[in-house]
Amino acid sequence: MTVTWLFGPDDVARIRFAYSPMWELVASLRTLGDPARQAIHRPWVDAVRPRLAGVGGMEELLALVPPDGYIPDFLTPPPEAQAPAFAAELERIRATLPATARAEVGIVRPRDAPALRPFLDDPEAGVARVAGTLARYWDACLREDWPRVRALLEADVIRRTRTLAAGGARALFGSLHPAVTWTGDRLTIDRKHREVLEPRGEGLVLVPSAFHWPAVAVLSAPYRLMLAYPVAGVGTLWEEEPPPAPDGLAALIGRNRARMLVALAEPATTTALARRLSLTTGAVSQHLAILRGGGLAVGRRVGKEVYYSRTPTGDALTRSAS
Repeated sequence: MTVTWLFGPDDVARIRFAYSPMWELVASLRTLGDPARQAIHRPWVDAVRPRLAGVGGMEELLALVPPDGYIPDFLTPPPEAQAPAFAAELERIRATLPATARAEVGIVRPRDAPALRPFLDDPEAGVARVAGTLARYWDACLREDWPRVRALLEADVIRRTRTLAAGGARALFGSLHPAVTWTGDRLTIDRKHREVLEPRGEGLVLVPSAFHWPAVAVLSAPYRLMLAYPVAGVGTLWEEEPPPAPDGLAALIGRNRARMLVALAEPATTTALARRLSLTTGAVSQHLAILRGGGLAVGRRVGKEVYYSRTPTGDALTRSAS
């Protein structure tokens, strides 16, 4: 079965990218529940499991996010901005109407599920309680790692934006996931249910995800259409060091600049590069200035951050030295 969204010209023009700390937080609950399904996140699971004892309310939260299938949509609303703050997304959850919350939670489990019975009996109190648990879970398990996850998501948005600009919607959707097909006026996603919708000029929000990887997820009416897709480069997320630089490249431009050029296979900020390379931000800035002056790297501002990546010349030099 498939979900099909019929697009008009206005919808294509209103495709936008965003990423969501709340989406990652909620998706990470499935990773905690079954680490084997995403072994790539095992370093994170091992690090945060000891912290869960002090969170409280996790039984209810894990019941709301089952190992597979439907998650109540009010927990993962489409991002309103490209880079929303966690606090802003948490307030949107707190503002969920009780009737909406009850209806969506009722889809997850039958009414006699013990962990969800209090929520269904009093959804207003349930929304407030779950929002509090999400806040504690964020503080204990993801706040510290969010800059690392955010950097990966932002790098993906930069890459996909370039793909859209260079090749249009067909190139963009063709690169997202095998389950996603673009035919010129419609987007088809392989899912477990059948649905045909017209966005009617509202466009589509595309959301890269690290913790929902490697699957896709959709959100539709009454919410704005959203497609979450697996972020590229997730295998590097928990790496502490980039791959070693080729000796030839190191001899040509210096060991640290060679390591930096290798690391710039994925766009990164000065801070992220300093962490991965165990260098000071000042040293990274100096090396980046030399790489940029030599035409090997380029910077691009995204919001308040500048992301650096290799130029085609930098790509060619790295490949030839490997």
